Amino acid sequence: MKLDISKSSIQGVVEAPPSKSYTHRAIILAGLAMGESVIRKPLLSDDTLATLKAMEQFGTVVKREGQDFILRGGRLNAPLEEIDCGNSGTTLRLLTGIASLLSSTVTLTGDASLQQRPMRPLLNALSSMGVSAKSSRNDGKAPILIRGPNEGRWTHIKGDISSQFISSLLISSALKDLDTEIILTTPLKSRPYVDMTIQMMEWFDGRCYEIKNGFRVQGGQTYRPYSLTIPGDYSSAAYPLVAGALAGKVTVKGLSLDDRQGDRKIVDILESFGVTISRGDDQITAEKGALTANDVNLSDSPDLFPILAVLATQANGISRLYGASHLRHKESDRIHATVTFLKTMGADIEEREDGCEVRGPTPLKGNKVETTGDHRIMMAEAVAALIADGATIINESESASISYPSFVDDLRRLGANIGGDS
Repeated sequence: MKLDISKSSIQGVVEAPPSKSYTHRAIILAGLAMGESVIRKPLLSDDTLATLKAMEQFGTVVKREGQDFILRGGRLNAPLEEIDCGNSGTTLRLLTGIASLLSSTVTLTGDASLQQRPMRPLLNALSSMGVSAKSSRNDGKAPILIRGPNEGRWTHIKGDISSQFISSLLISSALKDLDTEIILTTPLKSRPYVDMTIQMMEWFDGRCYEIKNGFRVQGGQTYRPYSLTIPGDYSSAAYPLVAGALAGKVTVKGLSLDDRQGDRKIVDILESFGVTISRGDDQITAEKGALTANDVNLSDSPDLFPILAVLATQANGISRLYGASHLRHKESDRIHATVTFLKTMGADIEEREDGCEVRGPTPLKGNKVETTGDHRIMMAEAVAALIADGATIINESESASISYPSFVDDLRRLGANIGGDS
């Protein structure tokens, strides 16, 4: 459905949605653990539900109690049908490693967008350990066919395409009989996501160790049940926080101030642009004020790129967002998609290979914009519309359900002028 948004002054409090990254990993690790785990307040989004359904296909028993999941795992079986990962790259990549533990062929696929996302580095890494890891179209992309068992002791993989490849190898290698060394041939990007994986493996009694050029995972481990509450998602919280910084005052609750999420960096970045930030026990407040241009390295927090580009259009001076070339391989080419919609709205912005350069402040003008089916582009466009003269027509609003299902409702609660879906 189309979304019609016009300039707004917003104020209020919203709750951060649960972390998508934590929810994916919790579902998978609980499904691999021998016994019953409880996941409290998981994110119920299209992506995480794809992971939940897939783990059920692998043999996990799932029960819902209110907002919580109770998962009984430990019996890993080959799915009877292909696994549909929808639009979720995390689902596809993490479960490819799990599939490599089985001696039966597992097929993993997804929607048209997911079938354009690179998988070859992970397929090659698994192939070097004796796994049959193939792309059905021979293009290194889904649909993919995986047949184990994975009995290799050593593999190598690039670290600058997707940290999800590394997380996939770490989680699955603990369940192999043999120890595994994972050697990174290029520097690791999005390191905080790998740190999150390692931390969560430890919660489920799994261990891995960092070595000179990568990681070593001891084989023969058993994941144990664990109960946890999913923390609020800083990646999603960035959107209402920037909305507050541009159009009023917004408090986002449910954020742990000592969380390992890489996108927790959003708070410090906002302050570096001159945003007035207040911190509470579990909440962050961002308030409108004068903004100053800044240079930001997003190599470890690339998901912040679209919304920070919007912020930069209103900062005095030249801002450079860089270090995020891996954004070319997300749900869309996020660098190109971001620059395109902001130019359409009148921003003075230039695309770079690993980011963009923005000159501000520049008044934005309402226009028709396309999301390319990317949830982060859609949400960034909605925030930009709050400060644009005239109406902004966003071609669809459904993609927000991938990571932040209540996004449009939250904007309305904050006072955004949204004419309604049509």
